[in-house]
Amino acid sequence: MNPSLIIVGLGNPGKAYESTRHNMGFRAVEYLVKELGEGKWAFKQKFNADICEARIVTIPILLVKPRTFMNLSGESVQKILNFYKVDVDHILVISDDIDLPLGEVRYRKNGGPGTHNGMKSIVDTLGETFPRIRIGLGDPPHGADLSAWVLSQCTEEEDKKLREAFTKIPDILKEYVGL
Repeated sequence: MNPSLIIVGLGNPGKAYESTRHNMGFRAVEYLVKELGEGKWAFKQKFNADICEARIVTIPILLVKPRTFMNLSGESVQKILNFYKVDVDHILVISDDIDLPLGEVRYRKNGGPGTHNGMKSIVDTLGETFPRIRIGLGDPPHGADLSAWVLSQCTEEEDKKLREAFTKIPDILKEYVGL
């Protein structure tokens, strides 16, 4: 399959990170696979990523979860773009964002990485011209260590709002691909 769109969810691999705030990108692409009702995740060593082939209606897409850990995500994404010979404007990155209110979902055509190190890795590798979807985590508690907070588990209330946020993503994707 030659994908028309590559959707990359940012996160950290491994059980210890599965339900952390910083893994919203992984959780979002996992949600999309379930919603699309097709495809199975498979690890591809040459990309150092889990990938899943699927379709949005008739449009072939590739969903990706880099296994490089967050701060090196650009390495994996670059390998995938080179292999599939896809331009940077055919990639869409989904990540968490502490600068958005909890559960808010925003689409941007391009831009800088903000405070997100995974996004910084991709921007450093590909430039700023790729689209992205950001999922709001809200502000960490006053005085909290940012790194420890984003790598900690969500509360039940936060998790509920974040799962509701995932339901907004399919409509954004359909609009993005022109459906």
